[in-house]
Amino acid sequence: MSSILTNTSAMVALQTMKGISASLNKTQADISTGKTIASAKDNAAVWAISKVMESDVEGFKGISDSLSVGSATLTVARNASETVTKLLTEVKGKIVASQAQNVDRGKIQTDIDALTKQIESTVGAAQFNGLNLVNGSVASGSVNVLASLDRSQTGVTSSNINVETQNLSTSAGEVLTAGGGTLTGTTNVGTPPVASVVTGAPVSLGTFAFQQSGPAIARNDAAADPAVLTAMIAGDQISLKIGSVEGKYTVQKGDTADALVAGLKASLTSNGLSDTDFTLTLNAGALEVANNTNQAAAISASATRGTGGLSGLNDIDVVNDPATALQDIEGMLQTSIDAAASFGSSQKRIDIQNEFVGKLTDSLKTGIGVMVDTDMEEASARLQALQVQQQLATQALSIANQQPQGLLSLFR
Repeated sequence: MSSILTNTSAMVALQTMKGISASLNKTQADISTGKTIASAKDNAAVWAISKVMESDVEGFKGISDSLSVGSATLTVARNASETVTKLLTEVKGKIVASQAQNVDRGKIQTDIDALTKQIESTVGAAQFNGLNLVNGSVASGSVNVLASLDRSQTGVTSSNINVETQNLSTSAGEVLTAGGGTLTGTTNVGTPPVASVVTGAPVSLGTFAFQQSGPAIARNDAAADPAVLTAMIAGDQISLKIGSVEGKYTVQKGDTADALVAGLKASLTSNGLSDTDFTLTLNAGALEVANNTNQAAAISASATRGTGGLSGLNDIDVVNDPATALQDIEGMLQTSIDAAASFGSSQKRIDIQNEFVGKLTDSLKTGIGVMVDTDMEEASARLQALQVQQQLATQALSIANQQPQGLLSLFR
């Protein structure tokens, strides 16, 4: 049945044309914006995922900046530690030269003093944006570098790379009030009275105490408290002086009382204590000193906690005690070497993490693009097809609109 009131063909052609126009507008929008999902109405689920990932990408940009700053800070600290190591090596060379008898030790001491000042200058200047990792100014003993953004079903957390600071300053130490060993069996002689070891009455140095039960723990150990001066931790120095000869030993991580007294005995022997005049015996964590002469010998013991790893540098005296100077510089040189190695390891880890974050950011961007970006080749082909369909729809609508004209011939 034909009707001049209802043109079904035109209605169908019009609906088809509207659908084609809508698809054409969407395709043109995809091409102009470059995104097939530009807003939540295009695909709410995919749009939401893409926005979360975009926020993560922005977060990783901040993390990359943090890692770059951390690496730069460690570069300064590592270079300072390596410079200090080089200068201490020069100091050691001069101390070795001072061991000879026919040298001007006064001139050598002058050179050592000048190198010491240069070391202090290097340590003091080794800061990046106000943060110095080598002078002991960081109270906690470590700094955190923002390293990652970790997303899980329970939420988002950040993770850090912990960098241990080092103390290469020459600041003097604090005297331990207890825990650094006690002398027993001494005789007080002289005016004022001085603790002495006399013939036939051995003196023992013992009763050491360590923070936390067991062997010595590291200064940066969670259980260590550098403010507590009643028990020892790694880095503390104990000293035992017999007559004019002094022995020193720096506590190492894992040391026991036996290790301490063995180190003191070795130091006293190497510094020239006569094994004929004095007998040193190790006895269950204590060092027993026996005087084999007929003269009383002053004896004293002390323990200090150096606030600086090079706290003994200003005490080096090659004029009066070149042997002790050689022993002391070896420990300080090892301290600076360990500091440079620690900074180098931390910096390498940060650089690896920074490279990974860069690659991860690129991967996230690629993933976002796969979800929301327009496939331009496909859009181009679709645009041309829709343009042809639009032309055909226009022609079909025109033909449908002409059908009622044909009904006029029935009434002629």
